[in-house]
Amino acid sequence: MNRPLHVHVVGAGLAGLAAATALASRGVRVSVYEAGPAAGGRARSYLDRELGVVIDNGNHLLLSGNRAAMAYLARIGARDPLTGPAQPRFPFIELPSGRRWTVAPNAGRIPWWVLVPSRRVPGARLYEYLALRRLMRAGPGETVASLLAPGALARRLLEPLAIAALNTMPAEAEARLLGAVVAETLAQGGAACRPLVAREGLSESFVHPARDFLASHGGELRTGTRLAAIETAAGRVTLLRFAGADVALGPDEAVVLAVPAAVAPTLLPGLTAPDAFEAIVNLHYRVTADLPGGTGFNGPAGGAGFIGIIGGTAEWLFARPHVLSVTISAANRVVDRDAGDLARTVWPEVTAAAGLTTPMPAWRVVKERRATFAATAAQNARRPGPRTAFANLILAGDWTATGLPATIEGAIRSGDRAAAALLDPDTAPQTGPNPA
Repeated sequence: MNRPLHVHVVGAGLAGLAAATALASRGVRVSVYEAGPAAGGRARSYLDRELGVVIDNGNHLLLSGNRAAMAYLARIGARDPLTGPAQPRFPFIELPSGRRWTVAPNAGRIPWWVLVPSRRVPGARLYEYLALRRLMRAGPGETVASLLAPGALARRLLEPLAIAALNTMPAEAEARLLGAVVAETLAQGGAACRPLVAREGLSESFVHPARDFLASHGGELRTGTRLAAIETAAGRVTLLRFAGADVALGPDEAVVLAVPAAVAPTLLPGLTAPDAFEAIVNLHYRVTADLPGGTGFNGPAGGAGFIGIIGGTAEWLFARPHVLSVTISAANRVVDRDAGDLARTVWPEVTAAAGLTTPMPAWRVVKERRATFAATAAQNARRPGPRTAFANLILAGDWTATGLPATIEGAIRSGDRAAAALLDPDTAPQTGPNPA
Protein backbone atom coordinates (compact mmCIF):
# COMPACT_ATOMS: atom_id res chain seq x y z
CA MET A 1 0.00 0.00 0.00
CA ASN A 2 1.01 3.63 -0.35
CA ARG A 3 2.24 5.48 2.69
CA PRO A 4 -0.80 5.91 4.97
CA LEU A 5 -2.02 9.33 6.03
CA HIS A 6 -3.70 8.09 9.21
CA VAL A 7 -2.74 5.05 11.29
CA HIS A 8 -4.85 3.55 14.05
CA VAL A 9 -2.68 1.89 16.71
CA VAL A 10 -4.60 -0.58 18.87
CA GLY A 11 -2.79 -1.13 22.17
CA ALA A 12 -0.79 1.44 24.14
CA GLY A 13 1.88 -0.77 25.61
CA LEU A 14 5.45 0.02 24.67
CA ALA A 15 5.11 -1.72 21.30
CA GLY A 16 2.11 0.41 20.40
CA LEU A 17 3.67 3.61 21.74
CA ALA A 18 6.90 2.92 19.83
CA ALA A 19 4.97 2.43 16.60
CA ALA A 20 2.81 5.48 17.22
CA THR A 21 5.69 7.82 18.02
CA ALA A 22 7.79 6.55 15.11
CA LEU A 23 4.90 7.22 12.74
CA ALA A 24 4.09 10.61 14.25
CA SER A 25 7.75 11.64 13.96
CA ARG A 26 7.42 11.07 10.20
CA GLY A 27 4.35 13.26 9.89
CA VAL A 28 1.67 10.56 9.97
CA ARG A 29 -1.54 11.26 11.85
CA VAL A 30 -1.89 8.71 14.65
CA SER A 31 -4.80 7.58 16.84
CA VAL A 32 -3.98 5.20 19.70
CA TYR A 33 -6.62 3.08 21.45
CA GLU A 34 -6.02 1.38 24.80
CA ALA A 35 -8.45 -1.02 26.44
CA GLY A 36 -7.20 -0.31 29.95
CA PRO A 37 -7.48 2.86 32.00
CA ALA A 38 -3.87 3.90 31.37
CA ALA A 39 -1.17 3.47 28.74
CA GLY A 40 2.01 1.50 29.30
CA GLY A 41 0.86 -2.10 29.44
CA ARG A 42 3.27 -4.14 31.55
CA ALA A 43 5.70 -1.22 31.81
CA ARG A 44 3.84 1.42 33.79
CA SER A 45 3.78 2.87 37.28
CA TYR A 46 0.85 3.77 39.49
CA LEU A 47 -0.04 4.92 42.98
CA ASP A 48 -0.70 1.97 45.24
CA ARG A 49 -3.20 3.48 47.67
CA GLU A 50 -2.71 0.77 50.28
CA LEU A 51 1.07 1.26 50.42
CA GLY A 52 0.78 4.98 49.84
CA VAL A 53 3.61 5.08 47.27
CA VAL A 54 4.06 4.91 43.52
CA ILE A 55 5.20 1.49 42.34
CA ASP A 56 6.02 -0.04 38.97
CA ASN A 57 3.72 -2.90 38.06
CA GLY A 58 6.89 -4.83 37.23
CA ASN A 59 10.61 -4.38 37.73
CA HIS A 60 12.49 -3.83 34.48
CA LEU A 61 16.25 -3.66 34.11
CA LEU A 62 17.59 -2.25 30.85
CA LEU A 63 21.12 -2.32 29.51
CA SER A 64 22.97 0.50 27.79
CA GLY A 65 23.21 -1.71 24.69
CA ASN A 66 19.43 -1.75 24.26
CA ARG A 67 19.65 0.49 21.24
CA ALA A 68 15.95 0.51 20.30
CA ALA A 69 14.95 1.52 23.83
CA MET A 70 17.56 4.28 23.94
CA ALA A 71 16.47 5.60 20.52
CA TYR A 72 12.83 5.57 21.65
CA LEU A 73 13.62 7.61 24.76
CA ALA A 74 15.55 10.10 22.64
CA ARG A 75 12.70 10.31 20.12
CA ILE A 76 10.04 11.14 22.70
CA GLY A 77 12.27 13.68 24.44
CA ALA A 78 12.38 11.86 27.77
CA ARG A 79 14.59 13.95 30.04
CA ASP A 80 17.05 12.07 32.23
CA PRO A 81 14.78 9.00 32.25
CA LEU A 82 17.19 6.32 33.45
CA THR A 83 19.67 5.89 36.24
CA GLY A 84 22.30 3.33 37.15
CA PRO A 85 25.92 2.88 38.13
CA ALA A 86 28.53 4.79 36.14
CA GLN A 87 30.26 1.53 35.22
CA PRO A 88 28.80 -1.89 34.42
CA ARG A 89 28.33 -3.75 37.70
CA PHE A 90 26.02 -6.55 38.71
CA PRO A 91 26.01 -7.29 42.44
CA PHE A 92 24.90 -10.69 43.76
CA ILE A 93 24.31 -12.43 47.04
CA GLU A 94 24.12 -16.19 47.44
CA LEU A 95 21.79 -17.68 50.05
CA PRO A 96 21.99 -19.07 52.61
CA SER A 97 25.75 -18.49 52.92
CA GLY A 98 25.49 -14.73 52.46
CA ARG A 99 28.46 -14.64 50.09
CA ARG A 100 28.55 -11.50 47.95
CA TRP A 101 30.30 -10.58 44.73
CA THR A 102 29.99 -8.15 41.84
CA VAL A 103 30.36 -9.02 38.17
CA ALA A 104 32.07 -6.04 36.50
CA PRO A 105 32.78 -6.33 32.75
CA ASN A 106 35.38 -3.97 31.34
CA ALA A 107 34.26 -1.33 28.85
CA GLY A 108 36.00 -2.72 25.75
CA ARG A 109 35.08 -5.76 23.66
CA ILE A 110 38.16 -7.77 24.69
CA PRO A 111 36.86 -9.41 27.88
CA TRP A 112 39.91 -9.20 30.11
CA TRP A 113 37.60 -8.91 33.10
CA VAL A 114 37.21 -12.70 33.17
CA LEU A 115 40.88 -12.90 34.21
CA VAL A 116 40.41 -10.63 37.25
CA PRO A 117 39.07 -12.41 40.35
CA SER A 118 37.44 -9.27 41.74
CA ARG A 119 35.45 -8.76 38.51
CA ARG A 120 34.37 -12.26 37.53
CA VAL A 121 32.02 -14.85 38.97
CA PRO A 122 33.67 -16.51 41.96
CA GLY A 123 34.54 -20.14 41.44
CA ALA A 124 34.02 -20.01 37.67
CA ARG A 125 36.74 -21.62 35.57
CA LEU A 126 37.81 -19.87 32.38
CA TYR A 127 36.52 -22.62 30.09
CA GLU A 128 33.02 -22.08 31.44
CA TYR A 129 32.91 -18.69 29.71
CA LEU A 130 32.96 -20.49 26.36
CA ALA A 131 29.25 -21.04 26.99
CA LEU A 132 28.72 -17.43 25.87
CA ARG A 133 30.04 -18.31 22.41
CA ARG A 134 27.93 -21.47 22.29
CA LEU A 135 24.82 -19.45 23.12
CA MET A 136 25.49 -17.00 20.31
CA ARG A 137 25.95 -19.91 17.90
CA ALA A 138 23.00 -21.95 19.14
CA GLY A 139 21.00 -23.94 16.64
CA PRO A 140 17.23 -24.39 16.39
CA GLY A 141 15.73 -26.19 19.35
CA GLU A 142 18.78 -26.12 21.58
CA THR A 143 17.99 -25.14 25.14
CA VAL A 144 19.94 -22.81 27.38
CA ALA A 145 20.67 -25.61 29.85
CA SER A 146 22.06 -27.88 27.14
CA LEU A 147 24.77 -25.32 26.27
CA LEU A 148 25.90 -24.40 29.77
CA ALA A 149 28.81 -26.21 31.35
CA PRO A 150 27.95 -27.28 34.91
CA GLY A 151 29.68 -24.98 37.35
CA ALA A 152 29.74 -21.63 39.07
CA LEU A 153 29.25 -19.49 35.96
CA ALA A 154 26.00 -21.21 35.06
CA ARG A 155 24.68 -21.26 38.63
CA ARG A 156 25.78 -17.77 39.62
CA LEU A 157 25.28 -15.77 36.40
CA LEU A 158 24.00 -17.37 33.22
CA GLU A 159 21.01 -19.23 34.66
CA PRO A 160 19.77 -16.13 36.54
CA LEU A 161 20.33 -14.08 33.38
CA ALA A 162 18.34 -16.56 31.30
CA ILE A 163 15.45 -16.63 33.75
CA ALA A 164 15.33 -12.83 33.90
CA ALA A 165 15.65 -12.20 30.16
CA LEU A 166 13.56 -15.09 28.83
CA ASN A 167 11.12 -15.55 31.75
CA THR A 168 11.49 -19.28 31.21
CA MET A 169 13.52 -21.88 33.05
CA PRO A 170 16.83 -22.80 31.34
CA ALA A 171 15.86 -26.43 30.81
CA GLU A 172 13.06 -25.34 28.45
CA ALA A 173 14.24 -21.92 27.20
CA GLU A 174 15.47 -21.67 23.61
CA ALA A 175 19.15 -20.84 23.59
CA ARG A 176 18.99 -18.68 20.45
CA LEU A 177 16.95 -16.07 22.30
CA LEU A 178 19.48 -15.76 25.10
CA GLY A 179 22.26 -15.80 22.52
CA ALA A 180 20.68 -12.78 20.83
CA VAL A 181 20.72 -10.88 24.13
CA VAL A 182 24.35 -11.82 24.78
CA ALA A 183 25.38 -10.82 21.24
CA GLU A 184 23.92 -7.32 21.62
CA THR A 185 25.14 -6.64 25.13
CA LEU A 186 27.84 -8.68 26.86
CA ALA A 187 29.61 -9.57 23.62
CA GLN A 188 29.85 -5.86 22.78
CA GLY A 189 31.79 -5.15 25.96
CA GLY A 190 30.92 -3.45 29.21
CA ALA A 191 29.95 -0.22 27.45
CA ALA A 192 26.82 -2.05 26.25
CA CYS A 193 26.17 -3.66 29.64
CA ARG A 194 25.66 -0.76 32.02
CA PRO A 195 22.47 -1.59 33.96
CA LEU A 196 19.76 1.06 33.96
CA VAL A 197 16.39 1.49 35.65
CA ALA A 198 13.71 4.15 35.40
CA ARG A 199 14.75 7.13 37.53
CA GLU A 200 11.25 7.90 38.86
CA GLY A 201 8.97 5.22 37.47
CA LEU A 202 8.23 3.40 34.24
CA SER A 203 5.38 5.71 33.30
CA GLU A 204 7.45 8.81 33.99
CA SER A 205 10.26 7.52 31.76
CA PHE A 206 8.52 5.61 28.96
CA VAL A 207 4.83 6.51 28.87
CA HIS A 208 4.12 10.12 29.84
CA PRO A 209 6.77 11.57 27.49
CA ALA A 210 5.32 9.44 24.65
CA ARG A 211 1.81 10.69 25.44
CA ASP A 212 3.05 14.28 25.36
CA PHE A 213 5.00 13.65 22.15
CA LEU A 214 1.90 12.33 20.40
CA ALA A 215 -0.18 15.29 21.57
CA SER A 216 2.43 17.73 20.27
CA HIS A 217 2.40 15.98 16.88
CA GLY A 218 -1.35 16.02 16.42
CA GLY A 219 -1.99 12.49 17.65
CA GLU A 220 -4.58 11.25 20.09
CA LEU A 221 -4.60 8.61 22.84
CA ARG A 222 -7.89 7.11 23.98
CA THR A 223 -7.91 4.90 27.05
CA GLY A 224 -10.79 2.68 28.14
CA THR A 225 -11.42 1.85 24.47
CA ARG A 226 -11.48 -1.89 23.81
CA LEU A 227 -11.46 -3.28 20.28
CA ALA A 228 -14.23 -5.84 19.85
CA ALA A 229 -13.85 -6.83 16.20
CA ILE A 230 -12.03 -6.13 12.95
CA GLU A 231 -13.95 -6.12 9.69
CA THR A 232 -12.21 -6.69 6.37
CA ALA A 233 -13.00 -6.67 2.67
CA ALA A 234 -10.91 -7.15 -0.46
CA GLY A 235 -7.74 -7.84 1.52
CA ARG A 236 -7.95 -4.71 3.68
CA VAL A 237 -9.23 -3.67 7.06
CA THR A 238 -12.32 -1.55 6.53
CA LEU A 239 -13.74 -1.13 10.04
CA LEU A 240 -12.59 -1.24 13.65
CA ARG A 241 -15.50 -2.08 15.92
CA PHE A 242 -14.96 -0.70 19.41
CA ALA A 243 -17.39 -1.06 22.29
CA GLY A 244 -19.87 1.73 21.65
CA ALA A 245 -18.32 3.14 18.47
CA ASP A 246 -17.15 2.09 15.02
CA VAL A 247 -14.17 3.54 13.17
CA ALA A 248 -14.35 3.20 9.38
CA LEU A 249 -11.06 3.18 7.49
CA GLY A 250 -10.52 4.97 4.24
CA PRO A 251 -8.11 3.95 1.47
CA ASP A 252 -5.22 5.94 3.02
CA GLU A 253 -5.62 4.53 6.54
CA ALA A 254 -3.91 1.60 8.23
CA VAL A 255 -3.86 -0.32 11.51
CA VAL A 256 -1.09 -1.43 13.84
CA LEU A 257 -2.42 -4.19 16.06
CA ALA A 258 -0.30 -4.08 19.23
CA VAL A 259 -2.41 -6.16 21.61
CA PRO A 260 -1.17 -9.09 23.75
CA ALA A 261 -0.47 -12.46 22.17
CA ALA A 262 -3.50 -14.03 23.84
CA VAL A 263 -5.80 -11.34 22.41
CA ALA A 264 -4.56 -11.03 18.81
CA PRO A 265 -5.93 -14.41 17.57
CA THR A 266 -9.39 -13.54 18.92
CA LEU A 267 -9.39 -10.51 16.62
CA LEU A 268 -7.67 -12.23 13.70
CA PRO A 269 -8.96 -15.82 13.48
CA GLY A 270 -6.34 -18.11 12.03
CA LEU A 271 -3.41 -16.06 13.25
CA THR A 272 -0.57 -18.23 14.55
CA ALA A 273 0.81 -16.72 17.75
CA PRO A 274 2.36 -17.96 20.99
CA ASP A 275 -0.24 -19.70 23.11
CA ALA A 276 1.75 -20.79 26.17
CA PHE A 277 2.73 -18.23 28.75
CA GLU A 278 4.85 -17.71 31.85
CA ALA A 279 3.97 -15.64 34.89
CA ILE A 280 5.97 -12.97 36.68
CA VAL A 281 5.39 -12.16 40.34
CA ASN A 282 6.55 -8.89 41.88
CA LEU A 283 6.53 -8.16 45.61
CA HIS A 284 6.69 -4.59 46.89
CA TYR A 285 7.59 -3.84 50.51
CA ARG A 286 6.95 -0.38 51.95
CA VAL A 287 10.00 0.74 53.91
CA THR A 288 11.28 4.00 55.38
CA ALA A 289 14.54 5.83 54.89
CA ASP A 290 15.70 5.46 58.49
CA LEU A 291 15.83 1.66 58.71
CA PRO A 292 19.01 0.67 60.58
CA GLY A 293 21.51 -1.12 58.40
CA GLY A 294 19.42 -0.46 55.33
CA THR A 295 20.21 0.53 51.81
CA GLY A 296 20.03 4.29 52.27
CA PHE A 297 17.99 4.13 49.06
CA ASN A 298 21.10 4.30 46.96
CA GLY A 299 20.58 0.62 46.29
CA PRO A 300 22.07 -2.57 47.72
CA ALA A 301 25.74 -3.30 47.15
CA GLY A 302 27.01 0.23 46.92
CA GLY A 303 24.73 2.09 44.56
CA ALA A 304 23.77 -0.32 41.76
CA GLY A 305 20.13 0.03 42.77
CA PHE A 306 19.53 -3.73 42.53
CA ILE A 307 21.06 -7.01 43.55
CA GLY A 308 20.73 -10.53 42.20
CA ILE A 309 19.73 -13.25 44.66
CA ILE A 310 21.11 -16.75 44.10
CA GLY A 311 19.49 -19.68 45.89
CA GLY A 312 16.30 -17.92 46.95
CA THR A 313 12.70 -17.79 45.80
CA ALA A 314 13.27 -14.34 44.33
CA GLU A 315 15.89 -13.54 41.71
CA TRP A 316 16.28 -9.76 41.90
CA LEU A 317 15.81 -7.05 44.50
CA PHE A 318 15.36 -3.42 43.45
CA ALA A 319 15.64 -0.46 45.81
CA ARG A 320 13.40 2.52 45.08
CA PRO A 321 12.41 5.46 47.32
CA HIS A 322 10.45 3.92 50.21
CA VAL A 323 9.99 0.61 48.38
CA LEU A 324 12.00 -2.58 48.12
CA SER A 325 10.71 -4.56 45.16
CA VAL A 326 11.41 -8.18 44.36
CA THR A 327 10.94 -10.02 41.06
CA ILE A 328 10.24 -13.72 40.62
CA SER A 329 10.50 -14.66 36.94
CA ALA A 330 9.38 -17.90 35.28
CA ALA A 331 6.85 -17.80 38.09
CA ASN A 332 4.33 -20.42 37.01
CA ARG A 333 5.84 -22.47 39.82
CA VAL A 334 4.74 -20.00 42.51
CA VAL A 335 1.94 -17.92 41.00
CA ASP A 336 -0.82 -19.91 42.71
CA ARG A 337 0.69 -19.59 46.17
CA ASP A 338 -1.12 -17.49 48.74
CA ALA A 339 0.11 -13.89 48.52
CA GLY A 340 0.70 -13.56 52.26
CA ASP A 341 2.63 -16.81 52.41
CA LEU A 342 4.76 -15.70 49.49
CA ALA A 343 5.47 -12.31 51.08
CA ARG A 344 6.54 -13.97 54.34
CA THR A 345 8.76 -16.44 52.47
CA VAL A 346 10.55 -13.73 50.49
CA TRP A 347 11.01 -11.10 53.21
CA PRO A 348 13.95 -12.92 54.90
CA GLU A 349 15.68 -12.99 51.50
CA VAL A 350 15.11 -9.23 51.20
CA THR A 351 16.56 -8.55 54.65
CA ALA A 352 19.61 -10.70 53.90
CA ALA A 353 20.24 -8.97 50.58
CA ALA A 354 19.59 -5.43 51.80
CA GLY A 355 21.22 -5.80 55.22
CA LEU A 356 18.02 -5.14 57.21
CA THR A 357 17.02 -6.47 60.60
CA THR A 358 13.42 -5.23 60.75
CA PRO A 359 10.06 -7.03 60.82
CA MET A 360 8.16 -7.39 57.58
CA PRO A 361 6.46 -4.08 56.67
CA ALA A 362 3.34 -3.48 54.59
CA TRP A 363 3.54 -5.32 51.29
CA ARG A 364 1.86 -5.82 47.96
CA VAL A 365 2.07 -8.87 45.68
CA VAL A 366 1.40 -8.30 41.97
CA LYS A 367 0.85 -11.43 39.88
CA GLU A 368 0.95 -11.32 36.08
CA ARG A 369 -0.17 -14.77 34.98
CA ARG A 370 0.45 -14.17 31.27
CA ALA A 371 3.39 -11.82 31.55
CA THR A 372 5.25 -13.17 28.49
CA PHE A 373 5.11 -16.04 26.07
CA ALA A 374 7.04 -19.11 27.20
CA ALA A 375 10.41 -18.73 25.46
CA THR A 376 10.61 -22.33 24.24
CA ALA A 377 11.54 -23.46 20.74
CA ALA A 378 7.94 -24.41 20.01
CA GLN A 379 6.57 -21.04 21.10
CA ASN A 380 9.35 -19.09 19.42
CA ALA A 381 8.41 -20.77 16.14
CA ARG A 382 4.84 -19.48 16.51
CA ARG A 383 5.88 -15.81 16.52
CA PRO A 384 4.62 -14.05 13.39
CA GLY A 385 6.33 -11.29 11.47
CA PRO A 386 4.82 -7.81 11.27
CA ARG A 387 2.88 -8.32 8.03
CA THR A 388 -0.50 -9.99 7.79
CA ALA A 389 -2.77 -11.13 4.98
CA PHE A 390 -4.30 -7.66 4.97
CA ALA A 391 -2.43 -4.91 3.17
CA ASN A 392 -3.13 -2.22 5.76
CA LEU A 393 -2.81 -4.29 8.96
CA ILE A 394 0.55 -4.68 10.71
CA LEU A 395 1.35 -6.54 13.94
CA ALA A 396 3.47 -5.30 16.84
CA GLY A 397 4.28 -6.73 20.24
CA ASP A 398 7.11 -8.39 22.10
CA TRP A 399 5.54 -11.71 21.07
CA THR A 400 6.12 -11.07 17.35
CA ALA A 401 9.26 -12.21 15.55
CA THR A 402 11.80 -9.69 16.80
CA GLY A 403 14.60 -12.20 17.33
CA LEU A 404 14.64 -11.20 21.00
CA PRO A 405 12.78 -12.46 24.05
CA ALA A 406 9.77 -10.60 25.45
CA THR A 407 11.58 -7.60 26.92
CA ILE A 408 11.21 -3.82 26.75
CA GLU A 409 13.83 -3.81 24.00
CA GLY A 410 11.90 -6.43 22.03
CA ALA A 411 8.60 -4.59 22.44
CA ILE A 412 10.01 -1.26 21.26
CA ARG A 413 11.83 -2.91 18.38
CA SER A 414 8.58 -4.52 17.25
CA GLY A 415 6.86 -1.14 17.24
CA ASP A 416 9.67 0.39 15.22
CA ARG A 417 9.43 -2.46 12.71
CA ALA A 418 5.68 -2.05 12.44
CA ALA A 419 6.12 1.62 11.62
CA ALA A 420 8.81 0.77 9.06
CA ALA A 421 6.52 -1.80 7.43
CA LEU A 422 4.04 1.00 6.73
CA LEU A 423 6.49 3.77 5.87
CA ASP A 424 9.26 1.84 4.13
CA PRO A 425 7.65 -1.40 2.92
CA ASP A 426 10.59 -2.36 0.70
CA THR A 427 12.99 -2.55 3.65
CA ALA A 428 10.68 -3.75 6.44
CA PRO A 429 10.87 -7.36 7.65
CA GLN A 430 8.51 -9.76 5.90
CA THR A 431 5.98 -12.04 7.52
CA GLY A 432 7.01 -15.45 8.75
CA PRO A 433 8.24 -17.40 11.75
CA ASN A 434 10.93 -16.09 14.03
CA PRO A 435 14.34 -16.47 12.36
CA ALA A 436 16.33 -15.88 15.56
